[in-house]
Amino acid sequence: MQVIKTPIEGPVIIEPRVFADSRGYFFESYSQRDFDEQVAIPFCGHPITFVQDNESLSTYGVKRGLHFQRPPHTQSKILRCVKGRVLDVAVDIRKGSPTYGQHVAVELSEENHRQFFVPKGFAHGFAVLSEVALFQYKCDEFYHPESDGGISIQDESLGIDWQLPADKVILSDKDTRHPLLKDLDNPFDINIDLYK
Repeated sequence: MQVIKTPIEGPVIIEPRVFADSRGYFFESYSQRDFDEQVAIPFCGHPITFVQDNESLSTYGVKRGLHFQRPPHTQSKILRCVKGRVLDVAVDIRKGSPTYGQHVAVELSEENHRQFFVPKGFAHGFAVLSEVALFQYKCDEFYHPESDGGISIQDESLGIDWQLPADKVILSDKDTRHPLLKDLDNPFDINIDLYK
């Protein structure tokens, strides 16, 4: 696999080696050994064990996010789109980080097979750009509803181009109630190295 750095320290793009022929294709979608050697240890300083896999099916215009879990249940994630196409976004919410409030946006699709690693200390969300999108991700911490947090996916101060017309956007009621980044009671306010 190839690991591509992003402009923000932490999140990286993972491109698997795809073997294609007249029958279709094959690729190794996850290897604990390769992930630890090429992503977790170089970028986080330690191995990462994923404990939960999630899947969502969404239609065109759906935006989900921007979600995170508060300490002590922070999460790192590996995300991929196995059907369709999404714009996947990570926002740095590590207080004290030189890139606080900045974001990385990556297109994930069934064609490019890219994966996106989002470490702890980032809020995550995505927008569906195809008719339908089947989205999968691994988490290194279980879901804890009491630690659930988010920032508004509609926060214009983040400068995210979601690549969707405003009249086509579909949001859950929950995602319309998250605060703007400037109003976030930030839980990630100690040494950012703890969230690597």
